[in-house]
Amino acid sequence: MQREIFTPADILLPVGVSMEKWSIIACDQFSSERDYWDRVRKNVGGAPSTLSMFIPEVYLGEADTGNEKKIGAAMEEYVAHGLFEEHKGSFVYIERTLHDGSMRRGLVGAVDLEEYEFSGSEAAILASENTVLERLPARIRIRRAAKLEFPHIMAFIDDRQATVIEPLAEKAGGLPPLYDFSLMEGGGRIRGMRVFGDDALEVSDAMRALNMENRTLMVVGDGNHSLAAAKVHWNEVKQGLGAAERENHPARRALLEVNNVYDPAINFEAIHRVVFDVDAGEFLSAFENAMPCGGDHELRWVSQGQSGAIRVSAGHTGDMLAAMQFFLDEQISRTGCRIDYVHSADTVERLAQQERCVGLILPAMAKSGLFETVASRGVFPKKSFSVGHARDKRYYLECRKIRD
Repeated sequence: MQREIFTPADILLPVGVSMEKWSIIACDQFSSERDYWDRVRKNVGGAPSTLSMFIPEVYLGEADTGNEKKIGAAMEEYVAHGLFEEHKGSFVYIERTLHDGSMRRGLVGAVDLEEYEFSGSEAAILASENTVLERLPARIRIRRAAKLEFPHIMAFIDDRQATVIEPLAEKAGGLPPLYDFSLMEGGGRIRGMRVFGDDALEVSDAMRALNMENRTLMVVGDGNHSLAAAKVHWNEVKQGLGAAERENHPARRALLEVNNVYDPAINFEAIHRVVFDVDAGEFLSAFENAMPCGGDHELRWVSQGQSGAIRVSAGHTGDMLAAMQFFLDEQISRTGCRIDYVHSADTVERLAQQERCVGLILPAMAKSGLFETVASRGVFPKKSFSVGHARDKRYYLECRKIRD
């Protein structure tokens, strides 16, 4: 019997709330822009919101150690007060209108964590980037205390023939609507429709056929660390379970959005670096000396009104990123500098006007090589690429129970 890697789930959605206030962008966005998150908090006010159930990374440096208990308590309160309606055995077909007017199609369902690895290359679901193990403990603590999971994870399938998600677009008019609203802070618009019964069976059949064609069924594009935390948590939970309990325990699965990597609205954008607390001249000199220069890959730098470019020789974008990240990690260890990972080149240029600061603006990666590269060379270095513009990232919205 073939493995069921991606399945429908018992999906929870809030009822009787402002969806615009409920749905908040992923926690790892705008991590150097407190004004963005200050506006979000002001907008939400005291309304029910996913903002109560995660910690924006911009605040992590000042977060207290009891946050996982507060998050867990907020989830318990929402469930106890009947905030959610459950849609059993369902996928959610999504049409997301992005900031540029294009539409990205996706499908929310649950993956089997037994089929996922974040540190290897022999699994049906693989990470696309190196997992930074230091980033996992806080996420694991939150998941241990959580009754619900709210995904911002996006995974790709290599579906050239458009067999899994695209047929749902033709049926969209007849699928039961679940939500349709504008996302806050310029996030575009999102429409979700329930996929269940025969329609869900057709999706499962198409995904099963795709799995037979590809050794790697999915590559995780966004939310690598959240899915890795879910995997570690499941490995903990299953130790106390019998064989039958392991098959059906809700923590064995994780909710995420699947996208076809060939969707025209899917674009890979670079994640840039901003380096703080450095002497710009010394840093750039050391950087040029450390990198294999003279090739086809161009890195732009900016610092207090000055700018330039460094050409790097590398066989693949991933090799260039690996060399750069090795240098940056060594600089952190040697000098104590601080690095932030930024999605917008405009933000890099603005931040790099500060004293003792250098911005590195990276080239984007071609999406066509994602599966081939991961299969042949393994994961990319951490923070190698981003799926689209920061405002087009997944917002927290749907959820499911991971424990009773």
